[in-house]
Amino acid sequence: MIWRAALLCAVCMGIVCGAEPNQLTAPERAAGWRLLFDGKTTGGWLEITGKPFPANCWTIENGCLKAIPRKGGFQDIRTVDTFREFELEFDWMLQADGNSGVKYLVQKVDEWVNKDGRQARARGLEYQLADNRNADAASDASRLAGSLYSVIAPAPVVAPKIGEFNHSRLVVRGGVVEHWLNGTRVVRCRIAAPEVQKHLRELRKDGGEILLESPLSLQNHSSETWFRNIKVRVK
Repeated sequence: MIWRAALLCAVCMGIVCGAEPNQLTAPERAAGWRLLFDGKTTGGWLEITGKPFPANCWTIENGCLKAIPRKGGFQDIRTVDTFREFELEFDWMLQADGNSGVKYLVQKVDEWVNKDGRQARARGLEYQLADNRNADAASDASRLAGSLYSVIAPAPVVAPKIGEFNHSRLVVRGGVVEHWLNGTRVVRCRIAAPEVQKHLRELRKDGGEILLESPLSLQNHSSETWFRNIKVRVK
């Protein structure tokens, strides 16, 4: 189909015209960055439940981790390692009307079966990835691309590039969260802020202690989504 060819072209052009993806420069290595995805294997990634990597709904394509919407269910994936204070950078691409996200400070994992098959979802703070024209994203400013999903709207609003790679940065340090989208900081908040704490308690549901360390999770939200250049730095 035409849109598939266009997306494939965008992936290839990003590889040809930009820096070689999924590699660290010498200065990045010296600064403490490490890759979470090597562009070739699924090493370091599991299904969000801790089960083996769900090859039924994720694959590696053109140096990207790609979420695939398929019959039989969609499962989120997670890093093997856990993180408390960190900087995360990654590139991502969606097609028109796409919706996905990156979860952190994960409080719990839900697993169920519905008409679309077995589902497994991380429940944590979410860096929203979306086409801002997507029905869910357009329903509330706090669901636009770059938002802290359903909690804090991006300010300023930065419209993501659709069918092209976007660059995101997520910082959790000293009790403060920052979301950056294509070079612009769009969210800054404190984890202790009432609205963030309220959301975390709603995610836990059991009244237990809020978790401040967890794996990082990539969401499969029934949209084709490409991730690459996923790197983290812990200080």
